[in-house]
Amino acid sequence: MHNTPAHQSSTDDEIDILLVEDNPGDIRLTQEAFRSAEQEIALQSVTNGDDAVELLRELSDNELPDLILLDLNLPGRDGCEVLEVIRDDPRLKPLPVLMLTSSEAEEDIVRCYDARANAYLTKPTDPAEFISLVDVFGEFWVEQARLPPIPP
Repeated sequence: MHNTPAHQSSTDDEIDILLVEDNPGDIRLTQEAFRSAEQEIALQSVTNGDDAVELLRELSDNELPDLILLDLNLPGRDGCEVLEVIRDDPRLKPLPVLMLTSSEAEEDIVRCYDARANAYLTKPTDPAEFISLVDVFGEFWVEQARLPPIPP
């Protein structure tokens, strides 16, 4: 993984995304949706919150992902707890984090935004709608959004 913000081109023009998701079906759907993206996407996944925190802490600065897609309901630390760890770490704090979860509960949405999520996206149950959501996500977050640089 590299440390180039999603709005800038890296040497290989690849966007590195960390997916934190425990549902194998949603992992497959996300992988499939990103395969059709115009942008080159390198998708790495971990299946629980504790592994996500451990991985992020172990990565060097130039290996950090450009973007994190984070499920809310995870084994170990839940998504908001992972987000709080990220926002409390000066090195990880600038990483854009999008919650991608099945919860539509208002208290979950408020909790995630209070923990400083960049966006909260609810996963559709229909696979075609899920792929469409990932396409829209890619168009906006990968191709259009201007993200802050990660400090050296």
